[in-house]
Amino acid sequence: MKVAAFRRAEDPPDARRVGLVVGDGASWWIHPFPDGTEMVELLATDPEVRDQAADAAAQADGLRPPEVVLLPPVYPVAMRDFLTFEAHVDGMERGHGNHGPPAEWYQAPVFLFMAPHAVAGPYDDVPMPPDTERLDFELEIAAVICRDVRDVTPEEAGAAIGGYCVMNDWSARDVQGREMSLKLGPSKGKDFATTIGPWVVTPDELDDCRDQDGFLDLVMSVTVNGATVGRDRSGHMGWSFEQLVSHASRASWVKAGEVLASGTCASGSLAEAWGRTGSLEPPPLQVGDVVEMSIDRLGTIRNQVSPSNGAVGAVPAARRLRREKDR
Repeated sequence: MKVAAFRRAEDPPDARRVGLVVGDGASWWIHPFPDGTEMVELLATDPEVRDQAADAAAQADGLRPPEVVLLPPVYPVAMRDFLTFEAHVDGMERGHGNHGPPAEWYQAPVFLFMAPHAVAGPYDDVPMPPDTERLDFELEIAAVICRDVRDVTPEEAGAAIGGYCVMNDWSARDVQGREMSLKLGPSKGKDFATTIGPWVVTPDELDDCRDQDGFLDLVMSVTVNGATVGRDRSGHMGWSFEQLVSHASRASWVKAGEVLASGTCASGSLAEAWGRTGSLEPPPLQVGDVVEMSIDRLGTIRNQVSPSNGAVGAVPAARRLRREKDR
């Protein structure tokens, strides 16, 4: 089942509805569920009951793409972004003068917490963030959590995954680099936009897309202004999503409404290419560039980089309390 959050074109900007998606590519339409239907609650419903609700929704007239505005499938209560693609880690490390992933990468799936309030819809414009000359994209696959879990095994964790979607973890690489030189962050290098969508595909729809180890194996690709710049498979992840949920839940809660992401796939960002070649080729994103990401069976998101929303305040420098003689 594919489920989308949307508003009708004539709805007020704060309207939010949930509907069943039928079709694919450019020939899809949405059949609304009853008003008040919540995405995460629907994903957590018993599959038989959910299918009955979908059958009922499908009986009503559907809405075509020009009639709706697709919204982020969820407004996450939290977001965790992992680092699971070995080849991507290799390329990024080479950009820092290292020869491949550090030994620590293989020991456990590390993640960072993201800004849940920065999510953007699958076709929204994304304003150019301030203070950057190295705007980048990151192609990822994300899981939507539909049940609270704590200290679960990978076998138990699967029941908490309500579905999957495409994610673009936008990054201001120069800002990110300055922050992480202090062994903290990233913060302002990441918190301005994260695209998720175009809808959520429930796990049962992807049972035939598992490899022999049980990993989802879906083709992932990204284009800039129509030219392909990255392509990989989700089957190249070092850990499965069930293992990621399990690890995140160790001595901690993973809550319904969270989004857990795979991290960037191989060739899924410009910075990886910069690390391998030692040059800014392909060039950083500019205003007007269109970034399109597709994952087999999950759909396509497409965002154009738009001008900045407006002036922002200057970054305050720290006051210096130590005198020269104390240094």
